[in-house]
Amino acid sequence: MTIEHRVEAEAFEPDYSGHEFTEDDIERGAHRTFVGGVWGTHGARQLDYLVDQGLQPQHRLVDVGCGAFRAGRHFIDHLEPGNYYGVDANHSLIQAGYDVELTDAQRERTPEAHLRANDRFDVDFGVLFDYAIAQSVFTHVSLNHIRLCLYRLGKSMELGGQFYATWFIRGDRTPLDHIGPSKSGKPFFTEKNVFWYYRKDTEWVADPKTWRVEWIGDWGHPAGQQMVRYVRRDRGPGPVRSRGGLVTRGRRWAARRIAP
Repeated sequence: MTIEHRVEAEAFEPDYSGHEFTEDDIERGAHRTFVGGVWGTHGARQLDYLVDQGLQPQHRLVDVGCGAFRAGRHFIDHLEPGNYYGVDANHSLIQAGYDVELTDAQRERTPEAHLRANDRFDVDFGVLFDYAIAQSVFTHVSLNHIRLCLYRLGKSMELGGQFYATWFIRGDRTPLDHIGPSKSGKPFFTEKNVFWYYRKDTEWVADPKTWRVEWIGDWGHPAGQQMVRYVRRDRGPGPVRSRGGLVTRGRRWAARRIAP
């Protein structure tokens, strides 16, 4: 007797956190394509959008999933020195961006202690943030990862602080077992990468005692990702540190390494 082996479609799940970028990769711009390309326009779009939402130079911003600083380089120029922070799951990616995409002046405005590689959304830098953004992050992780992000970020946000996150949203009537086509020919699974969610999921992940959820929807993302705003309600679980000063600059940038 032979047991049936039923494969509905071959899945493709890229390794986001563990991928290593070689010098040749960086030379040909692989770190740019890895974060989705659209390098010349989409970073500036994120800055313009947050400025429209009230982001001012004196505000502190944490860029969740900062990658190779596609948007970070624009945020750094807009914000006062020391007010940009970044976290990404991939150490090699953030290091590549820091080394080749930021100018000397931008590195001087961004202490190395304000950047971190971590795959569990550790955004505790000992300060409180006025704004946060996770662009094309929730489109690559599970609901429990997203819930973890909101839980940990909630401890480091100012009261009334605003967190902007993008999602791929499916219609409410989309079957849970749906496998859709993609332009590349690889299938999109509802339960696998690329991660798509229902609109109600954007609320489920947020503790209502900590976050107020506000649907925004279309904001001009080139791939159609929808925007959701999470507004910090109260302190919630765990201690929150008071505002601190800027972190003292370290060694010359060429010798700096971003802590994994």
